[in-house]
Amino acid sequence: MRSISFTFWLLLSFRALFTEAQVPNLLGSNCQNTSQQQQPLSSAYQTNLERILTWVSSDAYKGKVYNYRSIGITSSVYGLYDCRGDVVGYFCQFCVSNAAREAPRLCPNSVSAMVWYDYCILRYSNENFFGKVLTNPIWYVLGTKNIFNKTEIQKGKDFVTSLIRKATKDTNQLYYMDGFSMSSTQRRYGFVHCSRDLTSERCKQCLEAILAQVPNCCEQKLGWFIWTGSCMIKYDNHMFYLLSNQASYVSVPNPQTAENGGNKRIKSLIISFGVMGSIILLLCFVYCFRYMSRVRKDGLCLSSFRKIQTEETWKTDLPIIPLITILQSTDNFSEASKLGEGGFGPVYKGILPDGRQVAIKRLSNFSSQGSEEFNNEVMFIAKLQHRNLVNLLACCLEENEKILVYEYLANKSLDFHLFGMFSLCFNDSINSSVAFTAIFSSAFLSSKLVLAYVLYRTFPGMYDFKNKSSMI
Repeated sequence: MRSISFTFWLLLSFRALFTEAQVPNLLGSNCQNTSQQQQPLSSAYQTNLERILTWVSSDAYKGKVYNYRSIGITSSVYGLYDCRGDVVGYFCQFCVSNAAREAPRLCPNSVSAMVWYDYCILRYSNENFFGKVLTNPIWYVLGTKNIFNKTEIQKGKDFVTSLIRKATKDTNQLYYMDGFSMSSTQRRYGFVHCSRDLTSERCKQCLEAILAQVPNCCEQKLGWFIWTGSCMIKYDNHMFYLLSNQASYVSVPNPQTAENGGNKRIKSLIISFGVMGSIILLLCFVYCFRYMSRVRKDGLCLSSFRKIQTEETWKTDLPIIPLITILQSTDNFSEASKLGEGGFGPVYKGILPDGRQVAIKRLSNFSSQGSEEFNNEVMFIAKLQHRNLVNLLACCLEENEKILVYEYLANKSLDFHLFGMFSLCFNDSINSSVAFTAIFSSAFLSSKLVLAYVLYRTFPGMYDFKNKSSMI
């Protein structure tokens, strides 16, 4: 029975591996202005603040879950980001980049700001706060159901106390999450976390300080969440955290518990670890299978990339760009970044971290031709190189997205100059003239593909650009 419950817990703890990321929820913000209220920040401080926010986003993108630093000798800015202990990878990157983008809007003209999301926290200030405990202000969110049983309340308090000990003394990782059985039919879950610029002792000091406030605000509620700028505690009757790295549930002290025999305990541990190993291997297999099949499902298969990269005439290495970079460059696919929409799907304008402007085409889930167009467009445009035609720079296949990244040409492309400006006055004679001019010009361009492109755009009913380019 024990091994079954352990297996159930392990399956739940790995649930987040297959959960799609969601936009982080804003929990609150705290802003402190200069002594001259509503006065704009100095240009030097504003510049350093922009640099620290840019660093925050790029540093989180490197796979880190927390970091802190200062920028500037004069008008210095101290910045810190910290993702919740159970939050890693894309969840952390997206939360931090979102916080860095929203902080100036939430706290305009503020020399100091704290922004809390459900997955991360972002802080910056003109004063060095690294390693210092901040217990004010205190924020909390309460559940709707009440608890009047004093024994249940005390068990919850003992459980949270044990989590604090695990986070600060037993593991020194400054966070810990776990659950326990309140009764045969009810479970409770808890999570404690400190900003990881603190020492273990100061983390314990912060957690105990806000736990002391729980009787005044929260203990008679079934679920509650209390936090400050330096630490947080959450307690509820459902498993709210994404991942768990603990080996077993924390046991709440119970003086009436009978002692178990040593042999029985050893046997139980052997069974538990055996089941755990089997499940981990199974999950690894499932994850790898899903990762490989995700690229093939309803879109471009891996063989298409191999075909692009092994073409005898045109050899092209098409880079893969991370989804987090796409989201940052398009402001999470905002309407303000949208350039238009076609049969493939919407097109957005974005700016990459290196400053390049790009056009980003996103496959629409409602497009009947999207998958086919994605195949043809990658296989054709990736091989096509000409100064008057847009270049395909990269693609993205994360989170079931199918995205193409092009260079952004403000002066329009060959397609525009041939067909956009004069499309209203083109007749059959002019169409033919342009087509044959392009045919002879293609000899100088050394590109059969340009010829195919012009034929397709000039005579769309006579020439199938998608299927017959290899016949030219």
